Amino acid sequence: MTTSHFYPVGSPGQPWGDEERTQWRQRQIVQRSHARDVVEVLQDLPATLEVVQYGELETGPDRYPLLAVVSRDWNVALPTALVTGGVHGYETSGVHGALQFLQQHAADYAGRLNLVVVPCVCPWGYERIQRWNHDAVDPNRSFRNGGLIVESAALMNWISAQGITPLVHLDLHETTDSDAHEFDPALASRDGKAWVPETIPDGFYVIGNSENPEHAFQKALIAAVEPITHIAPADAQGHLVGLPLQSHGVVWGESRSIGACAGFTDARFATTTEVYPDSPRTDAAECNAAQVAAVRAGLDFALAAR
Repeated sequence: MTTSHFYPVGSPGQPWGDEERTQWRQRQIVQRSHARDVVEVLQDLPATLEVVQYGELETGPDRYPLLAVVSRDWNVALPTALVTGGVHGYETSGVHGALQFLQQHAADYAGRLNLVVVPCVCPWGYERIQRWNHDAVDPNRSFRNGGLIVESAALMNWISAQGITPLVHLDLHETTDSDAHEFDPALASRDGKAWVPETIPDGFYVIGNSENPEHAFQKALIAAVEPITHIAPADAQGHLVGLPLQSHGVVWGESRSIGACAGFTDARFATTTEVYPDSPRTDAAECNAAQVAAVRAGLDFALAAR
């Protein structure tokens, strides 16, 4: 089934220009505070961690510090883990799950691996509960060619400059009902294409990098999360979000080649997590806990396998 157009910005069959992007931007309203929800929380972390600013995002009158949390006693002899949240700013449990991991569990890995946790890659989108950045660009298609937007370029450049080569990278995401009624229609309108509705999976799942899926790693995350929240079943075609199911809750998709955050480091163990917060079978606290469980399982698996 296809729908030619219903999004309130743009004209059917015509990609957006500057005028449409401006119209779209004017529709985006600040609904929460990055300073309060993220920056203030990062001021109270275990002594084993320190906060570093790797860049700054300037969008009109707004300025946001781009912040990472790293192990205070960095040891080059240890493996490194990268955890990213808020690449899509509207995917709340990615941000709050990363923060919860830092507060409750990061200290458990001191002396075992070096941690780099970036809780909110796209603060403008976080505040507006928006998938895209200020310029209507998808950050999770921008981690290539040195970074196509400030949010991706700043992180990629800093990781490279620090010589960080992660063994494991967990990129924390959500799949929401708003994908179907807001973000997918907006994408179709922006690109001047027909909108093709997709089924939103009900439950947690992971997307492994098809370039290097590491199936046992992906399955370990599902096993850790299943006691906390339900795992998404496949649709009638045996797919999740259009991708063939590989095993319970596991699909493989392109990552590095499309500019997804989970693929830019070439980490051996890499995944995108996906929580479904709109299910009547879950709540925000459970979604955050699922993200934390996935992070812990990923780190533990990588440490055992290296």
